[in-house]
Order: sequence, then C-alpha cells, then structure tokens
Amino acid sequence: MTDEKMVEKEKSSRTITGTVISDKMNKTIVVQVERKVKHPLYGKYIRRFSKMYAHDEDNACHIGDLVVIQQTRPLSKTKRWKLVEILKREEQQ
Repeated sequence: MTDEKMVEKEKSSRTITGTVISDKMNKTIVVQVERKVKHPLYGKYIRRFSKMYAHDEDNACHIGDLVVIQQTRPLSKTKRWKLVEILKREEQQ
C-alpha cells in the first residue's frame, strides 16, 4: 500500500469517547463507554455499558479521566484500542 492509502485508512478508524475506570495495568487502561438503547416495547431509553482495553504508552491516564480511543490492530489478547487524547482530567484528592 502507498503512504496515502495508509494515512487515509488510519484516519477513518473508529474513535469513541469514554471514562477511564482502571489504570492498574502497565501501559493499559480500561475505558467504559456508555450508549443509550431504546426499549423495544416501552420506549424508555436504557443505558448500556461496554468495557474496552486501550493502550496507554506513557501511563498518562488515571481513573475518572475522559478520553478518546481509536480502534487499532490487536495488541494483545484483549487490547484492540489505543489512546488518542485526554479530553478532561479528573481532579486528584
């Protein structure tokens, strides 16, 4: 593949926003993503959560941070995402 196609493919990768719920592993964070699903019969919106493991090269994230992660090639058995940026830091106590 040419460089242009590789850059284009990387830009079109899926990105999502979520909250860091664990940073105990080395270079790995667990991000919780919330989505709202409409109940098929009653019409009420229900919150559903997914946990995704993301690669954090510098161990920069902490619990409570709002982050953007991007889909990437499999990095380990469970890691398929990488950290793009930290949108909001959680205040330390």
